[in-house]
Order: sequence, then structure tokens, then C-alpha cells
Amino acid sequence: MWAMIVKEFLELRRDHRTMAMIIVLPLVLLVVFGYAASFNVEDVSTHVVGPRAQQVAAQLHEPLKVDKIDPAGTAATAHETLRKSDADVVVSTTASGPSTVYIDGSELFMAKAAAAAAAESGGQLKPDVLYNPDLKTSWVMVPALIGMILTFIGTIITSIGLVRERQAGTLEQLAVMPFRPSDVIAGKIAPYFVLAAIDMVIVAVVGSLLFGVPFNGSLLIFAVGGAVFLFTVLGIGVLISTVSQNQGQATQLALMTMLPQILLSGMIFPLESMAVGVRWIGYLLPLTYFIKIASGTMLKDAPFESLWMPLAVLTGMAVFVFSAAVLRFRRDLAPKQPSTKSEPPSGPERSEPLVGAR
Repeated sequence: MWAMIVKEFLELRRDHRTMAMIIVLPLVLLVVFGYAASFNVEDVSTHVVGPRAQQVAAQLHEPLKVDKIDPAGTAATAHETLRKSDADVVVSTTASGPSTVYIDGSELFMAKAAAAAAAESGGQLKPDVLYNPDLKTSWVMVPALIGMILTFIGTIITSIGLVRERQAGTLEQLAVMPFRPSDVIAGKIAPYFVLAAIDMVIVAVVGSLLFGVPFNGSLLIFAVGGAVFLFTVLGIGVLISTVSQNQGQATQLALMTMLPQILLSGMIFPLESMAVGVRWIGYLLPLTYFIKIASGTMLKDAPFESLWMPLAVLTGMAVFVFSAAVLRFRRDLAPKQPSTKSEPPSGPERSEPLVGAR
């Protein structure tokens, strides 16, 4: 028994990925998510419009942070500002009477913080929640769950499937065929792309029917954003497969890439409540930008001009990840060169010295 225990410890010491999962990953998760796990929103981006904009802006307190004052603005200006995600809250003032606080309900935690601040104003502010009037959690979670499902298929399922083929030896057979690495990758991920696209449609339709989540925006923008995001996570899955020797390693690496995306993308904890250092990790994750696209199109009918930035970032990520995947995959598909080292002849062809030769 003692020999088996020593053997297992020696194998673990040589398996650097498993050691990282056991020792390093828990420490990283503790530090990172310790700063990220907060539902308290301290700053809510606020615009103030209308004839008494200057006066009302001076009376606002935390968490409402005034970023812009527009005395010429109207209630229509407030609606358009929230639709374009230029602010989280717009206070619309009139010549007399209470001001109306228009709140973006698609940002759940910020909306609750803004509604609480309006309730504490003593009747001077009248809240009006847009895009999620009842502040339902399901309306915010369904667009994010679509991204999480695509992430799961793109990273775990794809990486495990490709590693399984490497273990079976089928990838080595492709090395002698006239295929480019990009052709091989496209052919391998095409079934996963189709299945994930079907899942995206199913979750969006079921979420709308079961939880009453509206779909107010452009189907084209939603489809383009989903396709680019899916290419990105599929590329991550291919990258994971190129550095993994077996399915266990692929699963470990896929989980290490999925956990930050779920917890630091704004899906569970609002980005604005995270520490600055941790927040920037969230801005490097593809799921962060897909959630903005999905939530903007489904709940707010956001125009392209307000979504081009997350679309552009996702496109850049897809190009970078796929380029890296092709380069790594090319090394795996490179045909093995025969050894040029000369070997001494053996068997009957080997020359033997003649008897009596000097």
C-alpha cells in the first residue's frame, strides 16, 4: 500500500496541470472572486435633463453619479439615452413637480440601487423602470444563459471531441492528406457550430415563452453576435485540444477558462461592483460582450450604433483565437520527417570481415 501511495504522489508531481488545479487554482479563485463577489453598486451612471437639470443634479446623492447635465433634454431624450446604453439612469425634470427617474431595468442590480435611491428622495423623484418594469431576474438571466450554453459547447465539448480523435490516432492520418490546417479546423468544428446555433435558438424561444422574456430587437444583430461569439469559444476549444494530451486535461483546462467567464462577465455579479483589477479581467472575456449584445437586442431593441463596439471586440477575439488555433494545429498536422541518422546494416546484408584479412 505504501508503494502505491508513493507512486501516486510521484505521478501527481509530474502532472503539472493537475497540480495547478489542486493548489494554484483554489488560491486564484479565492483572491479573484473574493473581490468580485459583490452585489453592491456604488456608482450608477446618471444623466439629468430638463429645465431644472442643474438644480436637481446638485441634490442627487450616491449611488447616482451625474455624468451629464442637459437642460434642453426631454423625456424622449431620456428614453433614447437608455436605449443606446449611454447611461444607466436619466432624471427628467420639469418646470415644477417631481422629476421622473427613468431606469434601465436590463441592468438588474444597478436598477435596484437606483430605484432605492429614488424611493429615499421623499417624493421628489418618481421612478420609471424601462425594459424590465418588474425587475425580473429571469429577464436578465436568459440572455446570459444563452451565452453560457454556447461557452459550454464551444470549450468543453469541442476540446474533448478533438482530444478523443488525437488519442484514437485519426488526427495523425490527416497529416498525409492534402488539407490545410484551417480546412481541418473548419471541418471539425462545423458540427459543433450547427448544434450550438440550434441550442441558441431553442434557449431563446423557450426562454421567451416560458419566462415571458421579450425579444424586441433585431434578429440579424443577435444572430451575427451569436455567430461571432460562437466562433470565438470554438477557437478556444480547439486551442485547449492542441495543448491537452488526454480528455482529463482538456476538461480541466476548459473548466479553468469557463469559471472566470461565468463569474466575471457580469452574468452573476455586476462588473461595476468589482475591484478595478478584477473588472479588467471581465473586459477580456468573450462572454462579457455577448451578454451586452444579447441583452441589448432582446430587452432594449438597441440600435447597431450602440452595439458595434462589443461586436467589434468579439470579432477581434475570434480572429486572434482562430489564428492561434490554426498555428498550433499546423504543428500537430505536420508530417513527421523520417530520421536521417544512418544505421549499420543488419542481418545478411551486414558486411563481415573476411577470415584472415589484415
